[in-house]
Amino acid sequence: MKYAAIGPIAVYLPEKIETNAQLQEENPSWDMNFIYTKTGISQRHIAEEDQCASDLGVLAAEKLFAENNIDRSSVDFLLFCTQTPDYPLPTTACLVQDRLGLPTNCGALDFNLGCSGFIYGLALADGLIRSGVAKRVLFITAETYSKYIAPDDRSIRTIFGDGAAATLIEANDWPTLSGFQFGTDGSGADTLLATEGGARRECDAIQPRHRKRWKSKLYMDGPSLINFTVGAIPQLVENILSVANKTKEEIDLYLFHQATKKMLDQLRERLDLQEEEMPLALENYGNTVSATIPILIHDLRQKEQLQPNATHLLVGFGVGWSWGGCVWHDVRCS
Repeated sequence: MKYAAIGPIAVYLPEKIETNAQLQEENPSWDMNFIYTKTGISQRHIAEEDQCASDLGVLAAEKLFAENNIDRSSVDFLLFCTQTPDYPLPTTACLVQDRLGLPTNCGALDFNLGCSGFIYGLALADGLIRSGVAKRVLFITAETYSKYIAPDDRSIRTIFGDGAAATLIEANDWPTLSGFQFGTDGSGADTLLATEGGARRECDAIQPRHRKRWKSKLYMDGPSLINFTVGAIPQLVENILSVANKTKEEIDLYLFHQATKKMLDQLRERLDLQEEEMPLALENYGNTVSATIPILIHDLRQKEQLQPNATHLLVGFGVGWSWGGCVWHDVRCS
């Protein structure tokens, strides 16, 4: 049997950059210094009006192929994770397969998950490889949340950025991903949602948990999301370690979804971790939803901060509510 291993990662970020200084100039009443202390974000990349998730994903994948001399004909499955698809149908993954020139005997599917999406994609890729269906999986996470956000929305415009990551998942002779654990609590659906564009009538749509203060298509109840995360994730970590037969001391780094600095600081304190054990990649990107974890891994690799043959814990959490995690043994660094 073969198992999935995380291979090379390439990141594409839109050229347009929106800084805190620009937001301050545009909105003099916003206290961007205070906001920065909570978010840890000083700038974010914003897709152009004519740029969609597929465009970002294709550019990330082309970088992956070029930088790592990857034969695109060797890809036998494409996973595309986004909450901002180009269309309700056709499936964005089918469009991406064609644009990338992947083989027509390549499987391709979208799945709509946000901040837990990278973990779910790893599990799907691992299952495809273990079952013998695939040997090389191209896994793209791409988001353009900015298209849902009104210019005057202080609550979320300061947080979310656009971006994409393309990750090659390759067959390996022994397991590198273990201890997968997941959680779902749909009662939290009303804390982060965008209800326009689906088949359900707007008059029948899920209502925001609290009063909607902004004109954005996207609504977020930050305090409720923090309470959910701080309550659910410590138990998730404990479950992952137990299933993977690992101790806390055997984990080198805790690579978490990059939500906001405030949320990650609270999680770090609850888990009794040192700052260096939970690295951040927020300041220059913002929260890029499903792409945050691969962007974080890419950043750490670029800075040579992933030690050879190290063991890390990956965790995603957020919209849905949905959460998941696993242990990752980074054989690529060995």
